[in-house]
Amino acid sequence: MDGGGSLGFLSPLLPSDAIDYWRSLAPQVQSGVLAVFIAREESRIVGSAQIAFVSKPNGRHRAEVLKVMVHPSHRRRGIAARLMSELERHARARSIRLLYLDTAEGPSGARDFYETIGYTYAGGIPDYALDPDGRPAKNAIYFKLLSAR
Repeated sequence: MDGGGSLGFLSPLLPSDAIDYWRSLAPQVQSGVLAVFIAREESRIVGSAQIAFVSKPNGRHRAEVLKVMVHPSHRRRGIAARLMSELERHARARSIRLLYLDTAEGPSGARDFYETIGYTYAGGIPDYALDPDGRPAKNAIYFKLLSAR
């Protein structure tokens, strides 16, 4: 949140809320409906990304990219691109052919980044989510068709 997008939280983000959020992911990861990727520098986590797999029979070919984040002190070093590359590799291994995501439309979003790595802008929804300060904000929806490689 500080130095970036809301990631689904409002300011101020209490440490206990952050801890509860990360702990809530464990059952999803264990069941295989979510995968979490992390980037480390020495022993410190400096970035992460998630992918949520669709379990409906007509949607098993697609997955949603969630919560791509890099610590502000480590941005513009290729960490997000490496996380996304690994996430896409993992998706292909699971026969995923379509990835989709949304990001904030404004300065806290990552439109340029997603377009640079091959995602296509599909549109946005006004007042989709609240920014960390509580103001309604438009989102930007992206998708990418994965090749088999």
